[in-house]
Amino acid sequence: MDHYLVDAYTPKEIAARIENSGITKSTGDPLRVFALAILAGAFIALGAIFFTIVTYDSSGVAAGLMRLIGGLAFCLGLILVVIAGAELFTGNNLIVMAYVDGKVTLKQLMHNWLIVYFGNFIGALGVVGLIYFSGHWNIDNGAVGAKVIAIANAKVNLTWMEAFTRGILCNILVCLAIWLCFAGRTVVDKVLAILFPITAFVAMGFEHSVANMYFISAGLVAKQQPEFSSLMSTMNVDNLTTINFLYNNLLPVTLGNIVGGSVFVGLFYWFIYLRD
Repeated sequence: MDHYLVDAYTPKEIAARIENSGITKSTGDPLRVFALAILAGAFIALGAIFFTIVTYDSSGVAAGLMRLIGGLAFCLGLILVVIAGAELFTGNNLIVMAYVDGKVTLKQLMHNWLIVYFGNFIGALGVVGLIYFSGHWNIDNGAVGAKVIAIANAKVNLTWMEAFTRGILCNILVCLAIWLCFAGRTVVDKVLAILFPITAFVAMGFEHSVANMYFISAGLVAKQQPEFSSLMSTMNVDNLTTINFLYNNLLPVTLGNIVGGSVFVGLFYWFIYLRD
């Protein structure tokens, strides 16, 4: 009779549902998980593209309002992941709840994370290729392409500690969005649950590893195009390199995401609701 209920699931019920979901994710067909991970990487990349196109021209708009608009646009990515169905690395950090409860082995946990992480990367890179060949970056005489470079450049110029802590803060909000989605019973419930946490992390400038797989990869590609790089003559983009992308941003952000999602959300709620 569950489908007749309208009240949200309680936090204790949410914890049990997320644990059961973690068991299912960790014991599922690896090829299916990998395919769903590719979709998630592509979905988050679409959210990143939406973010870029609505924020590339901020003239005459207050900075805070522009951040809010960009955050709302980026929500598209997680909405697609949750409603359409996909496997996202940052959300799957919550599988740690099933692991510490003894329902999932460390090998199963790490296997899922690795498959999903690289699947997300492939999905994000695939969208970079599609968006490059689409000519989308040429909008407004290349201003969108210049914005792509500017976003990527800002991310690779963060210090290691800045990237790490922003990764923690980001995935606290992302996993809380997933947590709230498990409280809902309808599509509308889940969409509304996503909007505020995801808009907040984007507006506050926190760092999401899968989003950066698109943002910085796209910036690296756009940087090689003279029509876009020429518009960045006043910006030093020397640090926008593959090495800085992988070591100075993606690595600390990924580690931060793991800490934020697994420890500050997953382990805390496991301790509160699932610990014997």
